[in-house]
Amino acid sequence: MSSTLKIERDTVQTAIQQGVQNVAGKEPHGFIATTAAAVTEAATGNLPGTKGHHPVAAVVGTAITGGRQNAGTKGYLAAYIEQLEKHPLRTKMLTAGTLAGAQELIASWLAKDRNKHGNYFTSRVPKMATYGALVSAPLGHFLIWCLQKAFKDRTSLRSKILQILVSNLIIAPIQNSVYLTAMALIAGARTIHQVRATVRVGFWKVMRVSWITSPICLAFAQKFLPEHAWLPFFNLVSFIIGTYINTITKKKRLAALRKKHFGDGGRAPGGSTIGRPEDYPPPGLGPHHPSLGPNPQY
Repeated sequence: MSSTLKIERDTVQTAIQQGVQNVAGKEPHGFIATTAAAVTEAATGNLPGTKGHHPVAAVVGTAITGGRQNAGTKGYLAAYIEQLEKHPLRTKMLTAGTLAGAQELIASWLAKDRNKHGNYFTSRVPKMATYGALVSAPLGHFLIWCLQKAFKDRTSLRSKILQILVSNLIIAPIQNSVYLTAMALIAGARTIHQVRATVRVGFWKVMRVSWITSPICLAFAQKFLPEHAWLPFFNLVSFIIGTYINTITKKKRLAALRKKHFGDGGRAPGGSTIGRPEDYPPPGLGPHHPSLGPNPQY
């Protein structure tokens, strides 16, 4: 069996070598010829960053990560890190805005939370994207910069523990307060009393989530990540945790609305679900029900 596989492998290698000789010194024309030449190059291990074991996968991966000119490099991740170094605030704003909008959209889809037109793309999606880009990212950029500047060149274990404490006792409360205020305004709060009620009821719930996840994330960032990559990493963790929290919150809210309008059965006639009303507070949930939504950046 092994000798048969060896003969077949040798046959394939011979065919590939002939292909290389055929295309050597020639410029391939057309999609098929270009693809065949690329696969031949990858199969012989001549494509930078590949070993020739999986030529088709190598060609596809190279095509979707910047083309042959970027072969052998780290692709989009390297380009993203480069943008973080050159334009840190702009890159963080685009990242946070995209993640915040996507988080709201995904949570609405998972919870089956539609607007009155039956769409998952509710008015909260662009509002959350705006909050992420124009509020959360600049605030997080400034606070993380202050934290890193205060502990610059301090690498002892005591300094790292103190950095985690400062992050959780000073930075996290500031971010969470701003976050809950923004969520109240996005939900439709129009008076100071409504905003204060949302912040007061939701603050310690959000802080508990931060105190559980933030020390782990910050310790990981201290050990493995360059400083300019901290905030995007925190945003990614926030996106995952926040999508889960947002989905659960939406499901509970919809269940309460169904119970109020249709009794314990919880279903509208014909099995339809209730869309999202755009008023504040949500009907049936009282004036002190916080809309927790996504977890704020650390």
